[in-house]
Amino acid sequence: MSNHHQWAGLRPPEDFRDPPLRVQVKGPYAAFTRPEFTSERMSYSVMTPTAAIGLLSAIFWKPQFRFVVEQIDVLAPVQWASMRRNEAGTAITSAHRAQGYLDVDTVVQQRMTRMLRDVHYRVHAQMWVHPEAEEQNAAKWRDQFRRRVDRGQSFRTPFLGMREFHADVVPTDDTPPIDWDADLGIMAHSITYDDRTGKESYDWFDARVRQGVMRVPRIGLLAEHAEQASA
Repeated sequence: MSNHHQWAGLRPPEDFRDPPLRVQVKGPYAAFTRPEFTSERMSYSVMTPTAAIGLLSAIFWKPQFRFVVEQIDVLAPVQWASMRRNEAGTAITSAHRAQGYLDVDTVVQQRMTRMLRDVHYRVHAQMWVHPEAEEQNAAKWRDQFRRRVDRGQSFRTPFLGMREFHADVVPTDDTPPIDWDADLGIMAHSITYDDRTGKESYDWFDARVRQGVMRVPRIGLLAEHAEQASA
């Protein structure tokens, strides 16, 4: 059986038999962009689940499983910084490739980024094995993930929202979450790529931090509404 599996339309289990994997993440800067800001880049005040999944996948990834983030602990006070820089206002198109270059002077624009600084999180996540995978026991993959964290190894550089904001991923310790409550509004819950259509689908959830802890529901709002409609 092929190791490539279709995840679109699947729902993670309500309960996992293993305790969640836990790692701590630190970095001097981070930016988890809010989607409602288009001209300027504004970060959420907490790491998003999708950013956490990308970071964990940079440490260890196999096509037979996906990471399911259950909780993110905020271990350092929320601090802000700003950066203004020149960026290209367009993506590289087929026309640019045909002419062999992109005239940066014609597309450059200045953008402000409101970002976080001196961040520190604890991520709790499960390995969700695809129901059609030949190997259903995630134990060996969980062990490989832990070994890679202990050794500081990764397949690609982990980052905090933007590729230039590199992250240090380390084994967890007993650092407590900060005393902080916040309602963060709608936040990206998950992204699923459908091989049949070639499109990405996004789901969302109402993000709240209580006593420095953001708990992530098993499914997003769209999936929840779909299940209620079909019930």
